[in-house]
Amino acid sequence: MAGVAPGATKTNQGALFIIIMLFFMWGLLTSLNDVLIPHLKAVYTLTYVQAMLVQFCFFGAYFLVSVPAGALIRRIGYQRGVVTGLVVAAVGCALFYPASLGGYGLFLGALFVLASGITILQVAANPYVTYLGPASTASSRLNLTQAFNALGTTVAPALGGMLILSGAVLSAQELLQLPAAQQAAYKAHEAAAVQGPYLALGAVLLGLALFFALARLPRIAQPATDAAAKVSLLSHRHLVLGAIAIFLYVGGEVSIGSLLINFLGEPNVAGMTAAEAAPYVSYYWGGAMVGRFIGFGVMRKVSPGAALAATAAGSVLLILVAVFASGTLAMWALLLVGLCNSIMFPTIFSMALHKLGAATGQGSGLLCMAIVGGAIVPFAQGLLADTVGVQWSFLLPILCYLYVLFYGLKYATLYAQQRPA
Repeated sequence: MAGVAPGATKTNQGALFIIIMLFFMWGLLTSLNDVLIPHLKAVYTLTYVQAMLVQFCFFGAYFLVSVPAGALIRRIGYQRGVVTGLVVAAVGCALFYPASLGGYGLFLGALFVLASGITILQVAANPYVTYLGPASTASSRLNLTQAFNALGTTVAPALGGMLILSGAVLSAQELLQLPAAQQAAYKAHEAAAVQGPYLALGAVLLGLALFFALARLPRIAQPATDAAAKVSLLSHRHLVLGAIAIFLYVGGEVSIGSLLINFLGEPNVAGMTAAEAAPYVSYYWGGAMVGRFIGFGVMRKVSPGAALAATAAGSVLLILVAVFASGTLAMWALLLVGLCNSIMFPTIFSMALHKLGAATGQGSGLLCMAIVGGAIVPFAQGLLADTVGVQWSFLLPILCYLYVLFYGLKYATLYAQQRPA
């Protein structure tokens, strides 16, 4: 078991269980953005492009913080890196209190700090999981942990809908009809609805930070990364193409989740209010959760690349139905994309890091930087939604999944040499 202390198998199982809690928490925090977007859009009367700045700032942190986070992890180790990420994320949650007293820009700043903490967690936890066992089952372990990440993303929209969207939200026209003083009071009241949930989450994160600081976790040896490894990083074609796949996959997944409430509010789809639509976002993320638990077992026998290609093809077909159909058919077609999303991130991640050796840490940093797709693609889809409408804007994620399909087919036999006959 390369990189793991001898005789630490049972300890590794315990460590994997502990790491699962991290994946759950950052899934919860990330998916809450899907509730924040329609809420802040209504409160501050934003366009779709302006509302998508939530995802732009959140996922932009991955691009800006991943490299410094990688350097930090190499300096202080995986366990201390996790603790640092949890504390930074808790500070970001606490900043929602003053943000609710100010304007939209303060919310974006708080989200950036929160996402910076989550980025540190991503850079530390994903490679840590790959080291807790044989390389041939790394995809399976990541799918298990990502299943609990998906549990967090499943819980968050329904919970956020109850805590944040439960009040009566005025339309832009109704808001403009109010006197200026009443408009300001309304915006302050609705903005304050996010204070309680995020302060509670901040307290949980601090508790987890204390727990991880005291926990006995196996020491994972950091591979020596020399200058030659850094220079040759981009020579690993499967890593470079994998980084592009992460960029587009995360972008497509986040775009769908970000506009799902608005999509369900379209008159020719479901005509729901934001509060009514929020629980349905849980079905989208819940599909990913179910698929990851299935993937944990299935991908011990099925080629990761082949499974990736099949699920990407399913996503393309379902989104096409959502764009060109209407009513219940369009609604459930888009929701079922979540099931297809299930194995994509952990599978791409482990495939891209395959046999990088000393460059694994650097490769992980590059892949985490590629998560910035969650900032760029939703922003682009927001622009399309403002110009051609919400439903037609979903043609953009189709292009993202077509590339993921290509990546899966190209490296369908990547692990073939390691699988038992």
